[in-house]
Formats: sequence, C-alpha cells, structure tokens
Amino acid sequence: MLRVALIGAGKMGISHLSILGAHPDVQIVGVCDTSKIVSEVLEKYSGFECFTDYLKMVDKTKPDAVFVAVPTKFHYKMVKDLLERGVHVFSEKPFCLNPQESKELVDIAKSKELINQVGYHNKFVGTFQEVKRIVDAGYIGDVQHFTGEAYGPVVIKKKSETWRSDPSEGGGCLMDYASHVIDLINDILSPIDSCKGAMLKSIYSKQVDDAVYALVGIETGETGVISVNWSDETYRKMSTSVTIIGSKGKIISDANELKVYFKTKDFPDGYSKGWNVKYVTDLTEEVSFYLRGEEYSAQIDYFIKAVQGIVPNVINTFESAWKTDLSISIIKKSS
Repeated sequence: MLRVALIGAGKMGISHLSILGAHPDVQIVGVCDTSKIVSEVLEKYSGFECFTDYLKMVDKTKPDAVFVAVPTKFHYKMVKDLLERGVHVFSEKPFCLNPQESKELVDIAKSKELINQVGYHNKFVGTFQEVKRIVDAGYIGDVQHFTGEAYGPVVIKKKSETWRSDPSEGGGCLMDYASHVIDLINDILSPIDSCKGAMLKSIYSKQVDDAVYALVGIETGETGVISVNWSDETYRKMSTSVTIIGSKGKIISDANELKVYFKTKDFPDGYSKGWNVKYVTDLTEEVSFYLRGEEYSAQIDYFIKAVQGIVPNVINTFESAWKTDLSISIIKKSS
C-alpha cells in the first residue's frame, strides 16, 4: 500500500481524494486544507486525518506521494518542499507561474529520482491518445497545419474576484484554460516554440484574459492556430478539440469523437480509405473507479503504477509541463 496525502481540498482536490480513496493500492494518510470548515467536515465524515499546515502533515504522516491541488501560485514552493523531503509528487496544472520555476523543479525531481506528474488529463482521453498514435505512425503524412481549440462557460458575467481573476495566482484563460490545448499540441505534434502574433482579450474579467487567439509555430517547423475562449455560454462545459491537416490525410478530434480522413491506402487496422469515425467509447479502457471521466482515474492509476515501478515515468512529467509553461510564456510575450 502506498501512503498518499493531499494538499488542497477544493474541486479538483476532492475529485482526486475520491479516486484515491477507492484505489486498492492506496492508503490516504492525510489531507491538508487551509479552510477549517473543510477540514472539520472531512475529519468528521471521512475519518481522514486533516491538517492546515502541509509541512506538519508531511513530517507527521510520512507519505510516499503527495497530490498538490492548490492555486498555481503555491505550486513552486510546495512542490519544492516535497521534493526536498524525498516525496513523489502529482501536481495540478498549470505547473508554475513561470518556466524558470518549472525548470528548477524538473532538475530537483531528476536529481532525486522522484516520480513526478502534472494533471493534464487530456493525454489519458482515448480519442486524443488515438490521434497521437495515428500522427506518430505517419498515417496522415507530413503535418501541414493544425488548430487547437477550447471553449466553455467558465466566466460568463462580471463576478467577484477569485484566484481565477488574479494573474499573480495563475488566473486567466491562457494559464488556466488554454494550457490544456497547448499541452495537447505539444504532446501530439511538437512543443510550441514561437508565436507570430497573439491576442489576449478580456470579455468579463478586469485583470485577466477571457479569450486567447494566437498564430504559433512548433519545434518541427509547422505553424498553426490556438483559439480558446472560456466566456462562451453556448457550451455546457469545456470542449477541447484538435484539427491536424497532413499530406496524406486530416484529423478532427474532440474528447468524444475522432474523425479521420485517409487519402491513400496507407491506414491503420480498423480504418479504411476516406472518412472514418471513432468514438471515445471505442477507444477507452475501463477504469476501476469512474468519476467525471475515465481519464481522471487513468492518470492517477498511471502515477501510482509509476511510483510502484510498474510503468515508466514518461507521461505528463514535470519536464513536459515545463515545456508547456515555456509555450505559455512565449504566447503571453507575443501579445
């Protein structure tokens, strides 16, 4: 049994806690949150030992791994403290406020040989995994253009100030929302390393951007478009999609449906020349505990197995999240 603790019992923290609590190889040894109301409720109804100081929790409970689910501005110090104590770390996204902090944490984790992961859950969505497999195998040929999009109703009116509306806490559409799309493009194709022009637009927010539109370039030389808006009330929830045009075909995929067109007879098993449609239900492996989507349990299962030494620590590492932080900073500077 792995001894696991959690820092931050907000929306994502509670989700992680639910999945971890049902995991057969995990013993939850502590939960930390600065809200006394949250801590008292959890202690009363869950039986977990709760703390308001994460270092006291770590020193007392001696966890093998800790999940960090707090606003981004706290990630750098917390994760650094945990790594220096020899603890494996799963951090929520985006990783850090700037790539300099991210890189330092990458180096510490490597030097101490600790398992590390950041919660970009799209890499565990069946449709996007299949997109990556098709692209990596060369079935759509040389990539000519790509588009990464995300739309949703996060901020649809002027509202009271929260961490999401504060740039110093990691708020804003670029950091908190577009990071998902940027990380996905970085993983499927190649890291974004240039920006020809970007617009960060405020729609309802005063201090941060609510929409991001950018023409970007990736390390392998191709260019594409990032289009993200978290103030779009025509969507019920976040909708993320990628379109990739290649010399031998075209892919259009979101988290539910993958459409792919093959121009030639060079295509993978289970496909045919012309248009093909696959659904996430065809492409997703079952998980032992379902909450919000298989991808949330799948990413935790992967992290636990990496700590156990069953799988390599190669998906959603601190290093890949650092490259996403770099891409974010490039787009921000261009705007």
